[in-house]
Amino acid sequence: MTPTTQPRFRILLAFVLVYIFWGSTYLGIGIAVEHIPPALMCAVRFLIAGLLMLLYCAVTGRKIQLQPQQLGHQAAIGTLLLVGGNMTLAWAEQYISTGLAALLVAISPLWFLVLDAKLIGHHKISSRGIVGLLLGIVGMVVLLWPKLLAVRTLGPMQFVAAVGILFGAASWALGSVLSKRWKSGVDPLVGTGWQATFGGLVNLLIALVLGEQHHAVWTSRGLTAIAYLVVCGSWIGYTSYIYLLQHVPISKVSTYAYINPVVAVFLGWLVLHERVDNFILLGSAIIIASVVLVTSAKVEDAPKRPTNLPAAEVVGD
Repeated sequence: MTPTTQPRFRILLAFVLVYIFWGSTYLGIGIAVEHIPPALMCAVRFLIAGLLMLLYCAVTGRKIQLQPQQLGHQAAIGTLLLVGGNMTLAWAEQYISTGLAALLVAISPLWFLVLDAKLIGHHKISSRGIVGLLLGIVGMVVLLWPKLLAVRTLGPMQFVAAVGILFGAASWALGSVLSKRWKSGVDPLVGTGWQATFGGLVNLLIALVLGEQHHAVWTSRGLTAIAYLVVCGSWIGYTSYIYLLQHVPISKVSTYAYINPVVAVFLGWLVLHERVDNFILLGSAIIIASVVLVTSAKVEDAPKRPTNLPAAEVVGD
C-alpha cells in the first residue's frame, strides 16, 4: 500500500466504522437508559472508555501528558460532545422515540456548515454539497414518516426533549468544529482518551448533583449495553470520528447524521425482525444519494482572512 493510498484507505475505513457502529448506538443507548439514568450511564461509559484508552496509550508509548492549554481544549471538546451532545440524546430517548430523535439529530450538518464558516472558514462547500445536505433531511423525513404520524401530539416532556436534542446537536457541532480548529498534533487516541475522561467526569458531577445513583438499577441487560457503547461507540466509533475531523472537511464528516439512522433501522430489521416498509426503502435511497452528493462535492479553499490567533491554533487540512 503506497503512502498516497494508505490515508485514503484509513479515511474510508473510518467513515465505515462511524456509519455502522454509531448507527447501532441508538439502540444501545435506548437499552442502557431503561434502568440507568442518562448522566450516570454516560459517566460510567465515558470514564471507563477514557481511562482505559489513556492507559493503553501510556503502555504503547504514546505521550499522554499534554500542555495545560491542550488539556483545556480537550476538556472543552469532551464536554460539548459527550455532555451537551451525547448525554442530552440519552436523556431525550427516555421521552421520545428513537426515530424522532434521529430526525432531530439530522439538523447537525446544517449546524456544522454555519459554525464551520464562522469559526474556521478555511473551506467552502459547493452548491452541490449544500443540495446534498438538504436532500439528506428530506430523506430522513421520508424514512421516519410513519413514526412521525404516530406521534400526533407531543406532551410537555416530549416537547422539552425534542428542543433539548436540537440544542444538543448544536453543542455537538460546536465541539466538532472546535476539535478541528484546535488540532495541534495531539495523537487521536490520546485526544479520545482525554475527551472521554473529561466528559465522563462532568457527567458524573451532574449525576451526583441530581442524585441519579439512588435510582439506578444495574441489570445485566443495561451493563451489556454500556459495555457495547464503550467498545463500539467510544473506542471504535468516537476515535474514528476524531480521526476524520483531523483529515476530512467537516461538511463531509457530518454525513454520519444521515447514515446512522438508516443503519439503525436495518439493524432493527436484521436483529429484532422489525418491519421494513416502502417509506424506509425510499428514505434510505434518498439519504444514500444525499451522502454521495456531499462526499463527492468539491470543497474549495476559502479566501484567507486575517487572524490574531496563535499559529498553533490556525488549522488547515
